[in-house]
Amino acid sequence: MEAKRNYSWIFFFISMALVFSLQNIWLSSRQLAEIPYSEFQKLLNDKKVDNLTISDQFIRGEFKEPRPDKKKEFFTARLPTDLAKDFAGSGVTYTRVVESRFFRDLLSWTIPALIFVGLWFFLSRVIAGKGGFGAGLMSIGKSRAKLYVETDVKVTFADVAGVDEAIDELQEVVEFLKDPTQYSRLGARMPKGILLIGPPGTGKTLLAKAVAGEAKVPFFSISGSEFVELFVGVGAARVRDLFVQAREKAPCIIFIDELDALGKMRSTFMGGAGGHDEKEQTLNQLLAELDGFDTKSGIILLAATNRPEILDPALLRAGRFDRQVLVDRPDKKGRESILRVHLQKIKYDPHLQVDYLAALTSGFTGADLANLINEAALIATRRKAAIVDQSDFFNAIERTVAGLEKKNRILNPKERRTVAFHEMGHALVAGAIPGCDKPQKVSIIPHGIGALGYTIQRPTEDRYIITRDELLSKMAVLLGGRAAEMLVFNELSTGAANDLVQVTNIAEALVSQYGMSNALGTVVFDRHMSPFLQGPFPDYEPRHYSEETANLIDREIKNVIEEALLKAKIILQQNRHVLEAGAQLLLEKETLSENELKTLFLQIVGAAPEILSKDS
Repeated sequence: MEAKRNYSWIFFFISMALVFSLQNIWLSSRQLAEIPYSEFQKLLNDKKVDNLTISDQFIRGEFKEPRPDKKKEFFTARLPTDLAKDFAGSGVTYTRVVESRFFRDLLSWTIPALIFVGLWFFLSRVIAGKGGFGAGLMSIGKSRAKLYVETDVKVTFADVAGVDEAIDELQEVVEFLKDPTQYSRLGARMPKGILLIGPPGTGKTLLAKAVAGEAKVPFFSISGSEFVELFVGVGAARVRDLFVQAREKAPCIIFIDELDALGKMRSTFMGGAGGHDEKEQTLNQLLAELDGFDTKSGIILLAATNRPEILDPALLRAGRFDRQVLVDRPDKKGRESILRVHLQKIKYDPHLQVDYLAALTSGFTGADLANLINEAALIATRRKAAIVDQSDFFNAIERTVAGLEKKNRILNPKERRTVAFHEMGHALVAGAIPGCDKPQKVSIIPHGIGALGYTIQRPTEDRYIITRDELLSKMAVLLGGRAAEMLVFNELSTGAANDLVQVTNIAEALVSQYGMSNALGTVVFDRHMSPFLQGPFPDYEPRHYSEETANLIDREIKNVIEEALLKAKIILQQNRHVLEAGAQLLLEKETLSENELKTLFLQIVGAAPEILSKDS
């Protein structure tokens, strides 16, 4: 506050000085009249001027009498060549002043030069991304890595949850940084580079900071995109400067986030530069630096990416990034641990069922769970609650999955009835198929972008392997809405557009990627869908099968979708009374909870009918 007050006084005095200066300039401009030389001659002959000052080009003087028309006291006029005869016998006092042009000429040259230099400094700071006055073009090649000293990194492994396997892998790095001699006594060496691989939001950056926080060493953090600039060679210079700084601070950790922006696979595909552009020169310099330092110096390079398949093989070979650590989506136990870590930041109900929330959030990453808790806290704040309870978390999950509720969107009665049967078709098929995720909530209130209703299913457990029958059941649930519309209204609508996209993707993967078609055999056809078979340019991968095979793939995909649709139709036909009752109840209440759905599904006829599987 004291500093702000001092700045306020300085600004006040500067403002006042500018005001007085402008006032003096304005007053002087009002007292001085510029007149032509012919008028000056007339005034001189009439002896109405005095106290003349003559320079090389101008004559300045004072009027003897005030001029009531213009209210000017002084005048100036441009001089002709010869003046002696004009002043002879005039009787006025005059002096001649020889003005020095040195400073005027000097300023006429230096001021434009200073303006040009100032503009140059400004542009160079913008290009270099620096803020200080001395940050010119010479700083473009400097590393932009943020340096966190030992006391700056507050994150430890206690702040990271749900990735126990990755923590176990990195614990060895921490021990090495604390005592390098312990690992060198038998001749072993630590890996030069450790690559953290995992989907976005799984905590790779947080994990790298935790390693530095545990080891109590300096931590250099930079994104891969910050190395790449417009000018060729700038990125390579920044890589060199980064490792120079790291050697001065060793033992330390260098962390490069989004490594794929820097380490993308080099290729001459489609007329590429083949090693002469900025990205590839930067990658070449990074490879050289990785070869040029020994882990005995105490430098550990950590990097993170969610696209390991596009990284250059030279970057991943032994001796560079020796070790790859998978930071995957957390399982149920991991999600529960992550929720408990983030729950410490809010006021929540002590009786909150954290394990139940973890079961409901299958597939969520650490970032998703952190956002979920924040969203629940916002919902509780809006309703003026003292604590965040279970219902707030359910609403937060609903908002995360289905989107923002649109209360002002009103459907006409026909659309509303169509949506009710559509959503109840999803819920009924899901409730009738054994082993399928049971519906938790059904609503016909519009949410999100284009969603006129939604059905939320509660996963019973985390699944890592899924069978063909389970894929067909998942497709049948997605097609339950379309099947209900066909059964009740005998017509089709655009309401199933998103469902059809998901169904087609599953059917295409089932036939072309998973080898689950008897007609096609256990062959992968669409290699761009499989991360195990992708090349350096998956979007441009050529087709490795004939036109006849392509036609067969199309027919098989259609057959699989028709099989799932038939399964949904049979379930709805056998339970038409449940579908009608559920849709009517949904029209009355707009939203049905899990308990209401369980009561309704008690009327379902037996288990789901077994459909004779087509050889597809």
